[in-house]
Amino acid sequence: MARIGVFVCWCGSNIAKTVDVERVAAEAGRIPGVVHAADYKYMCSQPGQAMLREAIAQHRLDRVVVAACSPRLHETTFRNCVAAAGLNPFMAEIANIREHCSWVHGDRAVATRKALDLTRMAVARSRRNEPLVQTEIPVTKRALVIGGGIAGIQAALDIAGAGYPVTLVERAPSIGGRMAQYDKTFPTLDCAACILTPKMVECASNPNIKIVTYAEVEGVSGYVGNFEVTIRRRARSVDLEKCTGCGICYEKCPVKVPSEFDGGLGMRKAIYVPFPQAVPNVPVIDREHCTYYLRGKCRLCEKFCTIGAVRFDEEDEVFTEKVGAIVTATGFDVWDQSAAGEYGAGQYPDVISGLQFERLANASGPTAGRIVRPSDHTEPKTVVFVACVGSRDPAHGHPYCSKVCCMYTAKHALLLKEKVPDAKAYIFYMDIRANGKGYEEFVQRVVERYDATYVRGRVSRIYPLDGHLVVQGADTLLGRPVEVRADMVVLATAMEPRADAKDMARRLGLSTDQDHWFTEAHPKLRPVEVLTSGVYLAGACHYPKDIPDTVAQASGAAAKVADLFAKPHLLSEPMIAVVDDATCAACLLCREVCPFTAIEAAEITDPATRKPRTVARVNAGLCHGCGTCVAACRSASMRLRGFGDDQILLQIEALGHAHGL
Repeated sequence: MARIGVFVCWCGSNIAKTVDVERVAAEAGRIPGVVHAADYKYMCSQPGQAMLREAIAQHRLDRVVVAACSPRLHETTFRNCVAAAGLNPFMAEIANIREHCSWVHGDRAVATRKALDLTRMAVARSRRNEPLVQTEIPVTKRALVIGGGIAGIQAALDIAGAGYPVTLVERAPSIGGRMAQYDKTFPTLDCAACILTPKMVECASNPNIKIVTYAEVEGVSGYVGNFEVTIRRRARSVDLEKCTGCGICYEKCPVKVPSEFDGGLGMRKAIYVPFPQAVPNVPVIDREHCTYYLRGKCRLCEKFCTIGAVRFDEEDEVFTEKVGAIVTATGFDVWDQSAAGEYGAGQYPDVISGLQFERLANASGPTAGRIVRPSDHTEPKTVVFVACVGSRDPAHGHPYCSKVCCMYTAKHALLLKEKVPDAKAYIFYMDIRANGKGYEEFVQRVVERYDATYVRGRVSRIYPLDGHLVVQGADTLLGRPVEVRADMVVLATAMEPRADAKDMARRLGLSTDQDHWFTEAHPKLRPVEVLTSGVYLAGACHYPKDIPDTVAQASGAAAKVADLFAKPHLLSEPMIAVVDDATCAACLLCREVCPFTAIEAAEITDPATRKPRTVARVNAGLCHGCGTCVAACRSASMRLRGFGDDQILLQIEALGHAHGL
């Protein structure tokens, strides 16, 4: 006969304000099999857990039901608690009477009745709980970091600093990411390159870090501690080992194309280094524009390379890496503002994006740091900055705030005034969101010391007139239309997920939100983890964020990796799917529906016929116990440990008996 203990949590007032907790505990004490029932204000607290352990010993409990908050929040807490008292941790059952009850009901009587029903069902289910055992899983103590921006660099440095080897994969020819394009950083106005470049060099010189640039992750298989990653390193057409970075090849190259790094405002050669501080500082040949690859002629770069580093015959290299953890730091894209036709982006050369303004202001940019109009290279005297272009705008697919726009627009107004002292900045904004340390003070400084005029309102139209741009909008504070004749317009465009974010999510087994940002496991308690164990998030692939938040999250992800690698082995999740080989029909529908690719076909010898046949097999390391395969199995051969049909039926019967059904 089971000896069950029930513990009902007040959760302060979260549960107790709508549920009569004391009544639930009293009624639970009369359920058959329950030998002890109690309530406490905070069951997850140290005194609450101590009370639970004492009750297990005093009443010789062999099963425990805790009626409290979501298992997602504290199931591990209570499992550890009962394990410390000598019980198998999987003999603890959670009844969610907070999220499923008190938070969704306003009527105290209804909420109390439902809380009691949920507790009864949990008690019924616990009667069929069985001790489960976790098995040991070995760990490959090498990490993979996908993305070589500031997030990926910081994560790689921190993991390497903890003593573990790292493979850093970057799709561009150099690490550095978006931060390498910036001029200065707010609110301290530090030179972005001065902060970033030493980290790039440190990354390249760290013996624990293997940098693989001009490469992409094509596939990921395996599970936490034991991933196998397929990486394609694209042909650079320049030998990384031989090249000395002298630059003679791109000096002699006759082909010029718009530079992506400079936002199309400057030109680069068909063989090029993206920026002067690139790591590795080795050129790459753009095969889409190289005359030799297009027409079989030229090869001037090869002719002038005295050490023979140019290799036109080089092919892509595909290789695999075995890693134990993956940090995803793939960054963000900048929205193409030409979709906002009313602003004239893409039509009028003097309507540019904030990123293009950064390149104009940068000393290594296309104008050597001079802020000029792209149309005639004259200094602009009146510049209009338009915030929230695409952000907070469901019509353009970005209902969210891009977070950094208010601050970088203020920074741009300051840079304009420093470089063109007699210029005037107008900033059209919806709201000013300066929510970081020193951010509000920075905005005030731009207004008071740099004479920037903030206009609260939307811009409705921008059009050219007599060599200028007429910006029409509204000042909602004054309640009147506004018109500014500007020399240049800078649009603070939205941050959005990378174009291939959905594909990357599929490869890594991640989920994305409605806007295609990668989704964390829990927004409060697990902000750098995802539901796929061993995979972590860093930087703006997760959601728009500034550099301090990006670096903090990258270090958080690295700490999680180090914590994972510090263990001699991992323990498997025992509440997983298992297959009854005797009834499995090998239709493999379970494999098709499994979101974690945890099911595969296996050959066994049939014990009855002694002949080989195919059955489904669950990879214990990959299975997350979601139960999708159990629902899909036509022959009822799939079973989820801890969620048996008999347990579910007992819950239904308990609910029916309570209501006379």
